[in-house]
Amino acid sequence: MKPELGAWVSIGSYISLAMMKLIIGYVAHSDGVTADGWNNFSDIISSVAILVGIKIAQKPRDHNHPYGHSRAENISSLIAAFIMMSIGLDVVSKGGMSLFYRKEEVPQFIAAWVGMFSAVMMFVVYWFNKRLSERVNSQALASAAKDHLSDALVSIGTVIGIFGTKWGIWWLDPLAALLIGIIICKTAWHIFFETSHLLTDGFDEQALATYEQEIASINGVKRVSDVKARMVGNQIILDVTIHVAADLTVVQSHEIADEIEKMMKNQHHIETTHVHIEPDLNRS
Repeated sequence: MKPELGAWVSIGSYISLAMMKLIIGYVAHSDGVTADGWNNFSDIISSVAILVGIKIAQKPRDHNHPYGHSRAENISSLIAAFIMMSIGLDVVSKGGMSLFYRKEEVPQFIAAWVGMFSAVMMFVVYWFNKRLSERVNSQALASAAKDHLSDALVSIGTVIGIFGTKWGIWWLDPLAALLIGIIICKTAWHIFFETSHLLTDGFDEQALATYEQEIASINGVKRVSDVKARMVGNQIILDVTIHVAADLTVVQSHEIADEIEKMMKNQHHIETTHVHIEPDLNRS
């Protein structure tokens, strides 16, 4: 199953939901449903960016991309985050204005049905893309799945807001619109932070400590002086410096390096491990 399938599923669901919510939100006088429609519209842009990134990431290595094009996924996520933030800020401002200037129209009940249908649909898409991202190890799809889950929760909040207006709590619907805008901004910030962390070669310190401990336990390794790792798309590149007995032959040292590479691949699915070998000159 190809990773771009998840992006196509997202795009198809978001197009249908965005059109339905923007139309019904306007006709049924619901600020919450309208804001949720803009939320889905921002997700269309995000999904298209992810699809483009996945397509580019699958291109093979060439003369000026020796590590391939995997980071195109990260760049597409970053672009999507900026677009989502701009839409989120617009929704926040409109929701805030609606709280101060009460409308005479009460949202019609059809808007609540649209919200409930949307929540169910988003839970299904979330489950599908979460499973797919785990299978193909795609950071972009994993980010999209998180967004789908927040979209489902947003739709539930929208329904609650509409019911509130029916109970005489007029401000619940515009409040739902305001909160939806905040959630869009929060999701955009999360995607931006996570993606920028990867693009600046940030890596999990606990994972590095685990790698170092396991490498140090291999027979023949006297000590590990350095362990570094970075993500290139969805692949981990690991660099490790080990110290071995000074009297080992080149063949024996190479066998230890092979053992490290094999262990990292089998236990952590790291396809690329660079092992630098130093003689252990500590006689004490």
